[in-house]
Amino acid sequence: MEVLCEASGTNACPSGGVGIYNPGYWGMNIERTKVYRATMYIRSSESVELTVSLTSSDGLQNLASHTITGDKEDFVEWTKVEFDLASSGRNTNARLQLTTTKSGIIWFDQVSLMPSDTYMGHGFRKDLASMLANLKPRFLKFPGGNYVMGNYLVNAFRWSETVGPWEERPGHFNDAWAYWTDDGLGFFEFLQLAEDLGACPLWVINDGASLNEEVPSATIAAFVKDVVNGIEFARGDPQTAWGSVRAAMGHPEPFPLFYVSIGNQECFKHYYKDNYVKFYSAIKASYPDIKIISSCDASAISPVNPADLYDVHVYTSSGDMFSKSRMFETTTRNGPKAVVSEYAVTGNDAGRGTLIAALAEAAFLIGLERNSDVVEMASCAPLFVNDNDRRWNPDAIVFNSWQHYGCPNYWMLHFFKDSSGAALHPSTIQLSNYDQLVTSAITWNNSQDGNTYLKIKVVNFGSKAVNLNISVTGLQTDIQTFGSIKTVLTSGWLRDENSFQQPDKVVPAASPITNAGEQMGVVLDSYSLTSFDLLLGSSQGLHSVSGWSLHSSM
Repeated sequence: MEVLCEASGTNACPSGGVGIYNPGYWGMNIERTKVYRATMYIRSSESVELTVSLTSSDGLQNLASHTITGDKEDFVEWTKVEFDLASSGRNTNARLQLTTTKSGIIWFDQVSLMPSDTYMGHGFRKDLASMLANLKPRFLKFPGGNYVMGNYLVNAFRWSETVGPWEERPGHFNDAWAYWTDDGLGFFEFLQLAEDLGACPLWVINDGASLNEEVPSATIAAFVKDVVNGIEFARGDPQTAWGSVRAAMGHPEPFPLFYVSIGNQECFKHYYKDNYVKFYSAIKASYPDIKIISSCDASAISPVNPADLYDVHVYTSSGDMFSKSRMFETTTRNGPKAVVSEYAVTGNDAGRGTLIAALAEAAFLIGLERNSDVVEMASCAPLFVNDNDRRWNPDAIVFNSWQHYGCPNYWMLHFFKDSSGAALHPSTIQLSNYDQLVTSAITWNNSQDGNTYLKIKVVNFGSKAVNLNISVTGLQTDIQTFGSIKTVLTSGWLRDENSFQQPDKVVPAASPITNAGEQMGVVLDSYSLTSFDLLLGSSQGLHSVSGWSLHSSM
């Protein structure tokens, strides 16, 4: 920053000085009484008198300020400066500005402003990370699909360049989604977030392929070694080369990395299968307990092209997604299980996250639940989007600098957050001339109250309300008269969406079940997802339900 005006005289600077500012990403959300940590590196051959401020977007409202002063010799070399700014006001569209009335040249690098109060103290926005935590995720896939590949390899995600001190990370251009990242959110931070969420990390590696390029098998060795080094960073003893880097970052204990995905749906690429075997062999030689996920489907997996799991991506219309509830019913029960690592309803009826899209995805997930003997895990995509920079629709969670909301498909996922580790039970639907219902039944233990519940989920994908009789057989103890809950996700129009203005337009509504029992008459709303959580007796075991069915009462 070259300043040409003076503190006084004929060439005096304007009142308040001159300088530079940064508005963050479409404005910074500064809250009253909150504390923000400012960090920057400064270099100057002259003395420094600099004011660092948080202001409104026009600079007229001053929320907080701090003055940095130093003699000529104080900033001859790059010098790190850190301090706290406590805001006296609130502004959702604020900026960070650096001003002075002293002539001269000041160099800045790695200028950062972060809230002091973040999720688990590890840098993530509390509101957004809490929305993720509320889903009780069992795994976290990172750093993503196209993001890890890049359009060109020069812009691919390189894990080793995203660890260590933040200010030493070179950053890279994410050409897949067209923005620069300083990689402050790097490999370590992804592992840390998974740990904070209580989720297993699933690392998608760069296997030498971008969207437009591919490394031949003859020269893939460096990429293979890099991946093995990455696993050592995550899991290695602090005395190992890369484990020591993790320990120096404040995490001497290893991260529980047990899933590695070789690439991102790249089976069609010329060198993929040959390169895959090299990655597989090297990883298994050093870490035989890691489950390796192939980008090829089950038909391509063999003794010469082995895999523990195989990756599946499903993007389609709502009608087709509903029909895919039967997708895995004819899958062979032998061999590796599927990882449905990306699924979403797309197209016109998806909008920016509609009710009908969420119901179709719910039906699909019920199908995965019913076929969990051949499906290991599933995750929606994409998860987050900044409303100011939509490159893809729909997304589960939408945010800006200060607001957030969940789309209907986010709230739909709450119906499944107790499915992992639950016991699946046989279920049938006996309705004539109506094929718009999909259902499943599980028993699960509520860790908060210690109770066991029979959860019956039903998607009604049709335009008619349905009267049903539920019949449950095989219980060792009775369903309790009180304590059962019915939860419904529906809305007035099948394309209803949530928004900042109406964040709760399409959200689950819970109510007590007054007629809970082995025989129940219920009504399913049109275009709805309904969950019946039936409280079971205290001696009820997880595997005691032999079956249940739905019968039309009409």
